Amino acid sequence: MINAILSDDLPKSRILSVVLAAILIGLAFAPFLFSGAAAINTAAKICIFIVLVASYDLLLGYTGIVSFAHTMFFGIGGYGIGLAMYSFGPTWGFALIGLLIALAVAVVLAFLIGLLSLRVRAIFYAMITLAVASAVTILATQFSEYTGGEDGRSFRVPEVLRPGFKLIDTPLFGVDITGRIIAYYLVFISALVLFLAALRVVNSPFGRVLQAIRENDMRAEALGYRVVYYRTVANCLAAAMAVLAGAMSAFWLRYTGPDTTLSFAIMLDILLMVVIGGMGTMYGAVVGATLFIVAQNYLQKLMASGAAATEGIPLLPKLLHPDRWLLFLGVLFVLSVYFFPTGIVGRLRARRR
Repeated sequence: MINAILSDDLPKSRILSVVLAAILIGLAFAPFLFSGAAAINTAAKICIFIVLVASYDLLLGYTGIVSFAHTMFFGIGGYGIGLAMYSFGPTWGFALIGLLIALAVAVVLAFLIGLLSLRVRAIFYAMITLAVASAVTILATQFSEYTGGEDGRSFRVPEVLRPGFKLIDTPLFGVDITGRIIAYYLVFISALVLFLAALRVVNSPFGRVLQAIRENDMRAEALGYRVVYYRTVANCLAAAMAVLAGAMSAFWLRYTGPDTTLSFAIMLDILLMVVIGGMGTMYGAVVGATLFIVAQNYLQKLMASGAAATEGIPLLPKLLHPDRWLLFLGVLFVLSVYFFPTGIVGRLRARRR
């Protein structure tokens, strides 16, 4: 049963199995295990980025395509949902229409980019995707009459997802089942389904061909596989998954804007998560996204506690000042790359072998 759910792609490491099980349990019961809005926001962000990182790993890790346009598709999903409900009303019907339009736009755009650009060498393709993503960001900020410009758009969601909505009057395990909890589980279940679907894709015959193209595209072409066709389809699938991640983010935040979906800083974060978790393994998306976002959200608090505890020691409190959290995050990244060159998941699997 577990083999079927995981598409015969088991973790292949006891430590990795325990880590993945802990992440799954933590995310599944986050509203009941952790108190406060910050904790549930962190859990929801982890769910969203697991999907986003997994979709990018389909390109980078499994197909060998370096793209800088992934946040563009993430933004298209967020704007599709957000603008539809902002302009026409907070109903499921308009949300679905906005999502379908966003999916259509993203897939067509990914198809055109793939068809016209994937014949060139990797670095040139990366530059083309960066140029297209920059153009879309500029359009989103300049068409302020429709998109809200740099301020973005805040919008209402269906009533069942609003914080004031209560599903039941009696608290469940001490937690009120409000619209916010329902919204979280909508994000969690969507992320779980999309991750399992991505796992199915990479372990299918189609996924095996993508890996063959990654290893040696000329040999794959000689064997009769149309390399451009497979790369274009992979590009479209990854774009569709990124759109769905953007839609999940918009539903959770009830806001869409260039800083939350189209920023190049998000693209860098995705790259870091893929490298930390391990390229070419979907489980790397889970581990990388979880570690990075937890560090991003709680490293400052941990450093503040450390600075307070070392108050009497020279230089150490200044070094541990929360404003220097990016320095320590960079050091952690360098150490992870040095000790885990194939990512955490790759290292754990190699150790098991």
